[in-house]
Amino acid sequence: MQSVANIRSISYLKSHAAKISEDLALNESPFIITQNGEASMVIESVRQYQEKEDLIAALKIIALGEKDRLQNKGLTVDESREQLRAARQRRK
Repeated sequence: MQSVANIRSISYLKSHAAKISEDLALNESPFIITQNGEASMVIESVRQYQEKEDLIAALKIIALGEKDRLQNKGLTVDESREQLRAARQRRK
């Protein structure tokens, strides 16, 4: 987990939502929201959320490529270059 300074109760969230939004815009450190003394949710900026989603998507693509490589379903470098050359020729 990240900064302990950004742990707030759900009642704080209810009464200070605008302040939390401002803090996220300024320093982008996510807030951990507790309910009954236990961590319940994390609030982060939209930019942070999108960066994580993009990273997850990239990691999925890498994992799928690695799976294909292990099953010998991929292309060699030479085969890939040839496909690129052929595609460029078709566009001309």
